[in-house]
Amino acid sequence: MQESRTAHEHCLSLQDALHRFRDDGLGEAVAWGRNLAGILPAGGRLLCAGNGGSAAQAQHLTAELVGRYDQERRPFSAISLHAETSSVTAIGNDYGFDEIFARQVAAHGRAGDVLMLMSTSGSSDNLLGAATAGRAAGLRVWAMTGPVPNPLAAQADAVLSIDTESTATVQEAHLVALHVVCESFDEALPGPGPVTAPQPAVLTRGDAS
Repeated sequence: MQESRTAHEHCLSLQDALHRFRDDGLGEAVAWGRNLAGILPAGGRLLCAGNGGSAAQAQHLTAELVGRYDQERRPFSAISLHAETSSVTAIGNDYGFDEIFARQVAAHGRAGDVLMLMSTSGSSDNLLGAATAGRAAGLRVWAMTGPVPNPLAAQADAVLSIDTESTATVQEAHLVALHVVCESFDEALPGPGPVTAPQPAVLTRGDAS
């Protein structure tokens, strides 16, 4: 069967994006996993949100944490805000679509929790509102986006960006990044017995200039 030129270019786009992620973003993804391994076992919570395909990615991550990624371990608190359908529709109806995440962050978030926002464009108003609400409540705001600069990256405490113009490629690379976060999280968890929880890695603010 003759190879599709479009399919070939798609694969090349992903290959190039993953190469740049390995060079520029891999350390950030590992740091996120290690930080979560210091936060969630101590009673902290991860809140996630995204729109469309990014919503599916966010829900993928929370499922890995509440369930398991690879090895058997206890569940941890992680909530995908877009999956709270009654809250989303009620807030959207009463306050507008731009508030569907911000109001939930204000309700569920506590100082020291993590809010991970996923966006290919980094410009969705409902995610920008969530970032504002998260910072006001004392949450750590992490943004997983497409190319920087973008408005969401500018509001975040830490940024993991995928440098490609293809929306599909950004989402595909985000999935790899999420799995790296999960692997690093599991690897950094305290082992059996009276082990001191790992200290969160030091995160530097992503370059959103």
